[in-house]
Order: sequence, then C-alpha cells, then structure tokens
Amino acid sequence: MTLEQFTLSLSQQQPPTDLHPILQGLWYDAKDDWEAAHNIAQSREGTQVYDRLHAYLHRKEGDRYNANYWYRRAGASFFDGSLKDEWKVLVQQMLEA
Repeated sequence: MTLEQFTLSLSQQQPPTDLHPILQGLWYDAKDDWEAAHNIAQSREGTQVYDRLHAYLHRKEGDRYNANYWYRRAGASFFDGSLKDEWKVLVQQMLEA
C-alpha cells in the first residue's frame, strides 16, 4: 500500500482489514477518533512503534510532558515539524516496514 492509497482509504467507514495496528491507529487519528487510536497505542506499551504512536497522540492532544515521556520510551526525539508532517512520517515508516 502507498501513502496515497492509505490516504484514500480515509473515505471509508472502517480501516482496511489488512493494516498493521499502528496504521489502524493512524487511520483512526486521521478520522478524528483519538480514543480508538489511543487504545491501540496502549495495547502494546513497551513496544517502540506503539510507544512512538503514543507520543504522537499525546503531542496532538497538547500534553507535551506526557508526549516527551513516550518519545523517550520509543527512543525518539520530540518531533519538531507539524503534526501533519509527523503523521505522514509515521504512516510512511509503517508502510515501508
């Protein structure tokens, strides 16, 4: 799946069934369902990619303190770009994994 195909899937009611859970979380986030995305991030705490999603979600929520905690757990630096740019980076990384 490409980034364009992933973005086009946002017009659907549900995420594509074959998506990795992190991509499902990013899909729900793009559909303004923060809770569904957060539930996915929490489902495997301690796993770097899930902690990275968790960091992004708390950054989006505006909770920099909590976001920093999750960035550290994920072994990542606080993202300096826009939320939109961070979302794209995360989607692209997962599509390439």
